[in-house]
Amino acid sequence: MRKPRHFLSLNDLSPEELQRLLGRAIELKAMLRRGERYEPLQGRVMGMIFEKSSTRTRVSFETGMVQFGGHAIFLSPRDTQLGRGEPIEDSARVLSRMVDVIMIRTFEHEKIQQFADHSRVPVINALTDRYHPCQLLADMQTYLEQRGAIQGRTVAWIGDGNNMCHSYINAARLLDFRLRIACPAGFEPEDAILAEGGERITLLRDPLQAAENADLVVTDVWASMGQEEEQSRRAEAFAAYQVTESVMATAKPDALFMHCLPAHRGEEVAAAVIDGPQSVVWEEAENRLHSQKALLELLLID
Repeated sequence: MRKPRHFLSLNDLSPEELQRLLGRAIELKAMLRRGERYEPLQGRVMGMIFEKSSTRTRVSFETGMVQFGGHAIFLSPRDTQLGRGEPIEDSARVLSRMVDVIMIRTFEHEKIQQFADHSRVPVINALTDRYHPCQLLADMQTYLEQRGAIQGRTVAWIGDGNNMCHSYINAARLLDFRLRIACPAGFEPEDAILAEGGERITLLRDPLQAAENADLVVTDVWASMGQEEEQSRRAEAFAAYQVTESVMATAKPDALFMHCLPAHRGEEVAAAVIDGPQSVVWEEAENRLHSQKALLELLLID
C-alpha cells in the first residue's frame, strides 16, 4: 500500500507546490462564486478530531467536504476512545481503515506526529501547539489576492512566538519573504524553528521597528487555548505589543493587517485597526475554506 501524504506543517510542501496550491485555492473560490458544481470527493469521508474547540476550522473543513461532494464526521474527546485513554496509534490504525482523510486539532504536536506515523490515510494538522499551517495557507492566499506575490516583501509579526509565528517562519522560507518578529523576552519562537528561517528572520523587541515599511502586519491573541491561567502575566508582558494605529502608520501606506481570529479588541489589536480599512481578517477567515479545499485536492487527488 502506498504511504499516505500528510500535512503536518508547511514544510511538507515544496515552494512550487505551495505556490500552485495558493493559485488553485483562488481558482476554486472563483468556481464556487460562479456557481459551478465541482465534486471530486464524492463518497469520500473526512474524520475530524477536535481536542481543542474551533469555529473557523470546523466550519471550513466540514463545508469544504460537502462542497466537494464528500462527508465529514466531527469527533470530540467525548465521542471517541481517545478521550478515554486509547493509545493514539491504535486509534490511528482503526480510524484510517474507515475514512479517507483525518484532520486533527490538538495540543501537543508529538501527538499528531504519532497519529500520522500509524495512519493509512493523509493526516492534516488543523492546529497544534507548534504549528498552524492551514491558517498560513489562508493568509498567503489572501495576500496573493490583495497584493500579488509576497516574495521579497516584508512581514511584521507582533506578539507571541507561538504556533502561528512558527508557521510564518516556515512560510518565509518557502515563499522567500522577510519576517520581522517583535516579541517580549521569554516569548520567542523555538530556536530550532528560528534557525530554519535563516537570514530571512529578524528577532526584535520593538513593534514599531518591526512594522517599519512592512507590507503586512500580523498578530495573534496573547494567551492561546490552554494558557488561560497565564492571562494576567501575559497581559503585563505584552502590554507594549498591541497593534495600534501608530504601529500601522509606520508600515507602508498600503500595508495589510491580518489576525487568525478570534481577536480581543483592546488587547493584541486596537478596534480601529481590526475594523479599519487595512484589515483583511474577514477575507482571511473565508479563505480557510478555499485553501483547505485546494489542500484536500493535493492530498487525495493529485
